[in-house]
Amino acid sequence: MTINEIQDELIDDFAFYGDWMEKYEYIIQLGKELPLIDEAHKQEQYIIKGCQSKVWLYPELNEGKLYFSADSDAVITKGLVSLMVKVLSGHSPKEILDTDLYFIDQIGLKEHLSPTRANGLLSMVKQMKLYALALQNK
Repeated sequence: MTINEIQDELIDDFAFYGDWMEKYEYIIQLGKELPLIDEAHKQEQYIIKGCQSKVWLYPELNEGKLYFSADSDAVITKGLVSLMVKVLSGHSPKEILDTDLYFIDQIGLKEHLSPTRANGLLSMVKQMKLYALALQNK
């Protein structure tokens, strides 16, 4: 699937839920389904700066595709990083750098997150794109 196909699927998934309490429950569920990060990658160098909670994000380039594993010590934040991993993992660094992450606005995340969580989400996106930039020529 392309990044845009995944985004469109998420938009459809979120449209199914009637109110934001249900959408938050869905985000928490996504966090619970996030594959566990290798404990060896829970190091300071993989913590995303700008998140109020601790969020670890580990990049791995494999056959030209960038794969992310992640974890957080907060349930909503873990769900948010799970969304980002779902959308961006398994694509080339160029695809990640060139993509417009329109699903964030379309599902209403920006309006419904606290300012600190919204900043954390932007920090996640920024860090994933920085990893893509650093690894695109490898």
